[in-house]
Amino acid sequence: MIKSTHSMIGALALAFAAIAAPAPAAAAAAAADQQALVDAAQATFSNFVRDPKMSWIQKNLGRAKGVLIAPQIAKAGFILGGSGGRAVFVVRDAKTGKWTGPAFYTLATASIGFQAGVSVSENVTLVMTEKGLNSMLATTFKMGGDASVAAGPVGAGAQSDAVADLVTFTRAKGVYGGLNLDGTVVKTSDEWNNAYYGKPVLPPDILVRGAAKNGHADKLLKTVATAATAP
Repeated sequence: MIKSTHSMIGALALAFAAIAAPAPAAAAAAAADQQALVDAAQATFSNFVRDPKMSWIQKNLGRAKGVLIAPQIAKAGFILGGSGGRAVFVVRDAKTGKWTGPAFYTLATASIGFQAGVSVSENVTLVMTEKGLNSMLATTFKMGGDASVAAGPVGAGAQSDAVADLVTFTRAKGVYGGLNLDGTVVKTSDEWNNAYYGKPVLPPDILVRGAAKNGHADKLLKTVATAATAP
């Protein structure tokens, strides 16, 4: 009887352990959306650095503190509208030159004025200063308020210094000719960060302390690192 009771307790313990521990397939499914964004960010960044009109990025990436990549920012509305999307952020270690991340963020901008139709843009923002980097590591901040933002110079011969904490580049499709990120509220996406790294993490844990890593982001980090060291 005692032996039978022990066996039953052991079986129940194993059953509860199986329920408590997420199945590998479930964990993988939970991070599928995050990985899709990382892959899209890698493709977007590759397209930007290969674009001859984006030569400023190619020339100045090596001195950037970090790169915020939003593969898709949707803008829509009539009279009262706005734009929003998700982005990933990677940073460069000032001592080693190694790129780390990504951390996940959301972007949201409210606007009032004449608007018509829907536009989808892709964006790459270079974080050029320590102030800009510290703003990105906060829970939330506003571009143009907490950190200065400027539209990056576009063109094969762009030589402007574009002095600002954040320098943004946008390629738009649809009705709008471009996207102004001044006034955009940037927030950390804790839920997405936790899902991608499988534990509760904040951007400083990922980007500064190196306490969370995901090997599936290696392609993105390699792409950024290669572009940053290109002659």
